[in-house]
Amino acid sequence: MSNPRVADAPILLTTKGWADYALIDSGHGRKLERYGPFKVVRPEPQCLWAPRLSKEEWDRADAVFDPTDEDENGRWQFAGQPPVLFPLSWREAKFNSRFTNFRHLAFFPEQAANWEWLDARIRSSKRQLTILNLFGYTGVASLVCAAAGAKVTHVDASKKSVAWARENAILSKLDEKPVRWLVEDARKYVQRELRRGAQYDGIILDPPKFGRGPTGETWRLFEDLPELADLCTQLLSPDASFMLMNAYAARISGAALSGLMADQLKGRGGVIDWGELALEQEDGERRIGLSFFARWSK
Repeated sequence: MSNPRVADAPILLTTKGWADYALIDSGHGRKLERYGPFKVVRPEPQCLWAPRLSKEEWDRADAVFDPTDEDENGRWQFAGQPPVLFPLSWREAKFNSRFTNFRHLAFFPEQAANWEWLDARIRSSKRQLTILNLFGYTGVASLVCAAAGAKVTHVDASKKSVAWARENAILSKLDEKPVRWLVEDARKYVQRELRRGAQYDGIILDPPKFGRGPTGETWRLFEDLPELADLCTQLLSPDASFMLMNAYAARISGAALSGLMADQLKGRGGVIDWGELALEQEDGERRIGLSFFARWSK
């Protein structure tokens, strides 16, 4: 079989707001967002322009994240009593949002562009796909896949994140779907699956820039991603449907991810699209690029 065809040009996948999320305004290194009933201000260095809305409008935010360093640590300042958590949804997937110490609210809204692609890919398949979601965090992508009809294995090194993912499955009324929730080091799990002869029809690989496994294993994106990508491609079934890779590191690019994917998927045919994920402002006039992706499909 021929090698995958890599798209000649990048794609900008934009996430527009939905009922439970919107990018209201942005500028001066910050973004003003709506998460359910709450307006939130978070730092975003890529917002080099000036805000459109008035300072008074920004000052009405319910929560503002005050960073203490460049690694997303900091603390929240609240206008009133802060909620412990509050439920949001994207289509059939429901999930509890919460104010974490790392400026995120327990999910990444720009990933809705990937969720939409995964949902369509799985629903259009004429069979039940088996999906492996590595670095699955709080499980929204896993729930999207399960709701679409897939059998899912969700892996994350954080016991707390997997507990939140299970909680989200119950909230979504998807806890009876065929999903395995595993607290595991991604690389060790994939190596063990290969020894067992396991195969998957689709793999989602969304690693952090740096992380630690449940027993102290160290993950560094640039040093470790090539090996893990190679192991993952060996797990793909002969008639696999897709592989989706996403990364947030500032020094990475969609072109780099597509090159790695093409090297690892030699002889499998198919197409590799690549590019950037962005949030689109409510007025439709601004977009904030936030992560890079490459996806192989067949």
